[in-house]
Amino acid sequence: MYELSAKAEKYQDKLLAFMDEHIYPAEPVYAAQMAESGDPHFHPPVIEELKTEAKKRGLWNLFHPHPQWGPGLTNLEYAPLAEIMGRSAHLAPEATNCNAPDTGNMEVLTLFGTEEHKEKWLKPLLDGEIASAFAMTEPAVASSDASNIQMRMERDGDTYVLNGRKWWTSNALHAHCKVLIVMGKTDPEGPAFRQQSMMVVPLDTPGVTVLRGLPVFGYQDREGHAEVLFENVRVPRTALLAGEGDGFMISQARLGPGRIHHCMRSVGMAERALDLMIDRAQSRTTFGAPVAERANIQDWIAEARIEIDMARLLTLKAAYLMDTVGNKQARTEIAAIKVAAPEVALKVVDRAIQVHGGAGVSDDFPLASMYAHLRTLRLADGPDEVHKRTIARRELRRREIERGER
Repeated sequence: MYELSAKAEKYQDKLLAFMDEHIYPAEPVYAAQMAESGDPHFHPPVIEELKTEAKKRGLWNLFHPHPQWGPGLTNLEYAPLAEIMGRSAHLAPEATNCNAPDTGNMEVLTLFGTEEHKEKWLKPLLDGEIASAFAMTEPAVASSDASNIQMRMERDGDTYVLNGRKWWTSNALHAHCKVLIVMGKTDPEGPAFRQQSMMVVPLDTPGVTVLRGLPVFGYQDREGHAEVLFENVRVPRTALLAGEGDGFMISQARLGPGRIHHCMRSVGMAERALDLMIDRAQSRTTFGAPVAERANIQDWIAEARIEIDMARLLTLKAAYLMDTVGNKQARTEIAAIKVAAPEVALKVVDRAIQVHGGAGVSDDFPLASMYAHLRTLRLADGPDEVHKRTIARRELRRREIERGER
């Protein structure tokens, strides 16, 4: 139905080999290096080793649709690769320079950055030499409605002065993070969706303070989710991306592909969780019979297979439409996958945890970490309720048009 091109198949084969030969064997090494460091934001050497190997194999910047910077894969061609990387989400995406939020930031800089931005920030990001963060969400307002954003970006001669507080600024605690893309208001009195702008802000700019890293279900993710204070932060006019009032336009360009990546990685997590559930059920015996012979366990396995395939096909459909008719026309499908993929993956992971018993909620298996990540994804890039609202409103409008009422 959504047949892979020969080009995409070649990358898929190479990526599967990389996962088997390097990523999965590196997982215990990564865990040991993180534990030995005593620092939740430590950058373990194994990451750089994996990046070197990925570059050598031509598995670098696979996400980037522009041939100048990457292999030039379409959304449909990249989606299965994102799924494969999702099976080891804490290693594979960064090892191939395909990890969020760097991917979205690189696309923004490609599309809207000046030549100065590209030279200073985009090229080092594409080379994997630095990391970046995206500062949009704020603690003082309901950021699910992005028009609520309160950060002020006030013009003062040849500079802008930024004041505000952000949080859930993912990657800001990464050891290599050097730059932020920040969304704020340049025209608080303008039309609702023309008030906001985006700017490039180096992390070491005076007045930028990383206050803390926010835990996720008790986990301090290595890249960090920071609360960041901006106090009279001055940046040059050239920090502006696109133009004043273009913040919403940029965010929509950024989020479409990003949601495809998140959703396919979620499908990959679900596939790995299903494998772990099956292996555990076949290796354990309760009350005189293998756990895998229990009717409810077989139901869970069958339902997982059905639901994962459904989520995958819906995501591939969205990717296909993005490639053929554009993000705007694929808006319903993009919203749908953002709801469906994490929901399906969470259900599979939850049942895998149940089959593992106490081991499932420990760090001996990746399931607890997967669960925390996937539950968070139901909030990141817009909560489920916002995406459902988008779908419902478009469906209501469709019926009104069909009845001739519009």
